[in-house]
Amino acid sequence: MPDLIVIPARYGSTRLPGKPLLPIAGRTLLERVLAVGRIAAGLAGDCAIVVATDDGRIADHARDLGADVVMTPSTLDSGSARAFAAAAGIVAPDGVVINLQGDAPFVPPQIVASLLHTLRHGTADVATPVYRLDWQRLDRLRTHKQQAPFSGTTCIRAADGRALWFSKAIIPAIRNEGDLRTAGALSPVWQHLGLYSYRMAALGWFAAAAPGHYEALEGLEQLRFLEAGRAIATVEVEAPTHAMSGIDTPADLALAKETIRRLGDPFPA
Repeated sequence: MPDLIVIPARYGSTRLPGKPLLPIAGRTLLERVLAVGRIAAGLAGDCAIVVATDDGRIADHARDLGADVVMTPSTLDSGSARAFAAAAGIVAPDGVVINLQGDAPFVPPQIVASLLHTLRHGTADVATPVYRLDWQRLDRLRTHKQQAPFSGTTCIRAADGRALWFSKAIIPAIRNEGDLRTAGALSPVWQHLGLYSYRMAALGWFAAAAPGHYEALEGLEQLRFLEAGRAIATVEVEAPTHAMSGIDTPADLALAKETIRRLGDPFPA
């Protein structure tokens, strides 16, 4: 059985209904994410791709784009649960499933492929990308959190790349910051990109397990794995040029359009 990239795509977003079908610079959000997934599948090899949705309009659009579709229950409460439902019967227990969120059109395909590689050749249950913030980016994140405190996730990782914790707060706290700024261009803060690869067996465990205490407090589903003692490998990547983690609001949609205007369109020619 091949590994699988799943694109969960819901219609019923409370803040941006029907967002997979909304256009960004002439291409729908789903079309953009599907292009990322297809390139990544080609880079990784032996990998299929499917759109998981609970809505007929999204399913029809995905099929028009040439994608395979799996209909999943509307009662599922997370993209990871939807990914497991879509992968059941397709991926072997020791296979790998990528949850490529349907609202993340700017993820470089190379990062998606690297997550498949990490689990294929490692022992962790989950892999996810992080990038180290320079001081300028850290300053921007701090300013952004004054208006949107739950936007942007940071990570503390061990020397071997294992995730020790994730938080919507900026961690770690930094003593003697002035000295560190003088010493080098990079801060000690790692920012998380909301993209995951899972071993199928671990994803099945996640779908059946109750949310963890800190998961509920932070609103971060990956903490369910850490609270249960399961290993998450972090993969160091370059800070993305189009640094948007997801499109959740009309303001995010406008920002995505402005980002393309300023930086160019990453959609493959």
